[in-house]
Amino acid sequence: MQAWPIYRVMGDDANAPNLVSDDLALRIYKDMVLLRTFDEKALNLQRQGRVGTFPPSLGQEATEIGSAYALSKKDWLVPSYRDHGALYVHGVPFENVILFAMGRAASLAGDVRALPSSIPIATHLPHAVGLAMAMQMQGEESVAIAYFGDGATSEGDFHEALNFAGVFKAPAIFLCQNNGWAISVPVSRQTASPTLAQKAVAYGIHGVRVDGNDALAVYQTVKQARERALSKEGPTLIESLTYRLGPHTTADDPTRYRQAEDLVPWRGEHDPIVRLGVYLEKQGVLGPKDLDGMKKDAQEWVNQAVEAAEAMPKVKPIEMFEHVYAVMPPRLVQQLQDLEGGVQ
Repeated sequence: MQAWPIYRVMGDDANAPNLVSDDLALRIYKDMVLLRTFDEKALNLQRQGRVGTFPPSLGQEATEIGSAYALSKKDWLVPSYRDHGALYVHGVPFENVILFAMGRAASLAGDVRALPSSIPIATHLPHAVGLAMAMQMQGEESVAIAYFGDGATSEGDFHEALNFAGVFKAPAIFLCQNNGWAISVPVSRQTASPTLAQKAVAYGIHGVRVDGNDALAVYQTVKQARERALSKEGPTLIESLTYRLGPHTTADDPTRYRQAEDLVPWRGEHDPIVRLGVYLEKQGVLGPKDLDGMKKDAQEWVNQAVEAAEAMPKVKPIEMFEHVYAVMPPRLVQQLQDLEGGVQ
């Protein structure tokens, strides 16, 4: 039986060397702080009725930010619904992410190689494989990375995507953020596999586990997976072990399926921002008061993004018919005409 160790760079139980410069580690740390600040703001906006249902990234910042830093802007990023930080690092402004939460069509950033956030579970994974195969056929030196949660590994689209990617050695990276819960369902209730990474074996692709709260380990793991893909060694399934500190979305009440004491270590020594901060302090590149300054800068940045988003013109109902079909089918043409006829 193949062993499935957890790749780790930081901590007393580290099993891999650190290949990340202090400068890059500090940049990753700043964006992790920014993402958490954005999450806190977005949660407040949702409670005030200024955005719709919102899925926070609290506790998963290392996986999102660390992974995105390992990519090239030429790569395609295919997100699920919780990957705001990864989208931001890849080039999508936070105001666009806010617009998406508001249901605005202007949330897309046309010059960034990123698909819109995907709400259905795992349906975007075949799209990532298609993008990877298209770049492969065109001779591009780029990869496609798909983000998804542990619950997605129980969907048919997950298996179909990995099967195609394995057969055609598509330059794809499948990044599973195993945060312990598919809404209220623990991993143990949805699969009998001891790990999610080992599901890669069935499709003839590489599988690896990484400490998802170790930003440096995540960065190195994704970087290695990207290098494998570009070397025509095929796709990689990465199981990033993290923990969702907040609710699944603002429509969820996690107190109904887990205990408050379960969160204690994840809010302390296992917190990804705390861990990277301790590392940077030991390296002498982060001072005791630096975090306060970063938080203040992040709050100003996020507030400006919110102001920019809310200054956009109000959305019109007829916009729901746009950006779906290149040629609108007759039934939707009729519905659009009926709507326009009823709008005074």
